Amino acid sequence: MNLHGCALPHSAPPPAATPPPFADRVENAVSIALLVGMAVLPILEIVGRRVWRTGVPGSGALVQHATLWIGLLGGAIAARDDRLLSIGHLADRFREPYRRVLSGFVAAVSAAVSLLLAGSGLQLVRAEWADRHYVVPFLPLWVAEGVIPAGFALIAWRLVRRAHGGVWTRAAAAAGAVVGVAFVSSGLLLDSVPFAASIAVLLLAVVLGAPLFAALGGLAVLFFRHEDVPIASISAEIYRIVTSPTLPTIPLFGFAGYVLTAGNVSRRLVRFFRAIVGWMPGGIAVVTVLVCTFFTTFTGASGVTIVALGGILLPALLVEGYPERFSLGLLTSSGSLGLLFPPCLPVILYAVVAGIAVDKMFLGGFLPGVLLSLMMAGWAVRGGVRAGARRTPFSRKELGAAAWEAKWDLLLPVIVLVGIFGGVATAVEAAAMTVLYAIGAEAFVHRDVGFRRLLSEAGTETSRLVGGFLLLLAAATGLTGYMVDAGVPQILFEWVRSTIDSRFTFLLILNVFLLLVGAFMHIFSAIVIVVPIIAPLAAAFGVHPVHLGIIFLANLELGFLLPPVGMNLFMSAYRFEKPFGEVCRAVLPFLLLLMAGVLAITYIPWLTTALLPK
Repeated sequence: MNLHGCALPHSAPPPAATPPPFADRVENAVSIALLVGMAVLPILEIVGRRVWRTGVPGSGALVQHATLWIGLLGGAIAARDDRLLSIGHLADRFREPYRRVLSGFVAAVSAAVSLLLAGSGLQLVRAEWADRHYVVPFLPLWVAEGVIPAGFALIAWRLVRRAHGGVWTRAAAAAGAVVGVAFVSSGLLLDSVPFAASIAVLLLAVVLGAPLFAALGGLAVLFFRHEDVPIASISAEIYRIVTSPTLPTIPLFGFAGYVLTAGNVSRRLVRFFRAIVGWMPGGIAVVTVLVCTFFTTFTGASGVTIVALGGILLPALLVEGYPERFSLGLLTSSGSLGLLFPPCLPVILYAVVAGIAVDKMFLGGFLPGVLLSLMMAGWAVRGGVRAGARRTPFSRKELGAAAWEAKWDLLLPVIVLVGIFGGVATAVEAAAMTVLYAIGAEAFVHRDVGFRRLLSEAGTETSRLVGGFLLLLAAATGLTGYMVDAGVPQILFEWVRSTIDSRFTFLLILNVFLLLVGAFMHIFSAIVIVVPIIAPLAAAFGVHPVHLGIIFLANLELGFLLPPVGMNLFMSAYRFEKPFGEVCRAVLPFLLLLMAGVLAITYIPWLTTALLPK
């Protein structure tokens, strides 16, 4: 199969894949071992509590620090594979020799930021070396923190190596990075002119294609140096947020999602939901909504949903008589559904950043998520009636067979809900249970893919995903720390209180603001940057913290469908080989529909708070 799901001709079989270099295989193996260890330790903790009435000493601390390691190692793997998130690769659109020059410039600036963050991490490690603290016996804290400078240094090296051009371009990029580090480390940034020039250079590099983590981390470094504050505080903030007790749920649930992607779960779910609702008007369109919602909930990445399910669902919609534009818009828009249901990654990340219990965020997002899914399903039924689409006759026999085939997949949400809300396990332990269950179901029950291949594919892909966005989280945390120290939230708070006098007006402005944020910023970046600023403002107007979180996530869910950064638009154009403008036009009716749902979520707080404990 090729990238677009089409069979390759028999006369031209694909060439054998070249094995990755030994160093790459070692990195992949270490990242997979970390993920497996993170899944096994919480299970041993559960067993220990129930059998020996005591857990595994230090298991929680080990899992938290494994998150730090998988974040930095995964970030290095993402840099190696050119998977770091950026706003685009504008430098690649220029002709030679301009492309080579601009690529070297971007690499130099990005590597300089990485080296400065590595230096910040080294200062933190030196401080911990003197204090002699331990994570667990025989594991000094400075050893665990050593991954921060090592990881950022490796990322800097790879950013230089990936610069377009030959050895001279890379040498120039490396030299430029060293010059940039020396310039920032000097006292020149205390003056306004060099400081403003440095900001301009950084922003130009970002526009040309520098990773977003370099933009956020670079701004944090420049602001701290301008104020003559030691940058070691950046790594201290990185360490604090990445080793928070709840954050390990993100790599674990992400791992489970990619395990499902590697198997044939999409085909089984399509068959099951089709057997349930295929007889309805717009049956296969409703199936599209339900399967995409289910899939995105576990992968946490709507782009993955479009790639994984597009080859199955789009042809099915077209065969049964749906117009191509409607089918394209439905599938692209449905990819963003599911982001409010447990155990989706943005919900967990918001809870971590905002300091809210994860189970409360899961409860708060349930009814709003159901509302958006029902609205989309209703629109799908309308589209099916207007198109005169064919239906699938209901068959109890087929429903029974489909349910039996998909029974192991359908039990996944039950494990999460019972584990967390039944008091059986913590959120991290429930995530670990989900990982081991998914691996067992795919590798040993369904046998869709071999055990080693499953771990290799799902583990490496999870490392790239987690590393990429944990780098964003780390860099944005440093920038947020500066903003808090500078009193930016308090200044904004006073301005809002003096200009907005009603809760209704505040929520309306908040919706507009969040839609703009979603149009220009990835959801993970938006959470770590914007939430610390708006949370105090919302509290001043009496907005419940969980309600604010669901408003935030529902608005950012629309960001996947809004240009210029809307990921679903790009993924759909790539997956279905359609012009970007055509995808935008196809999505517009669904976008307006979801906006109406977001307004209902915003102004009917009961939808969010009804299930919360009183």
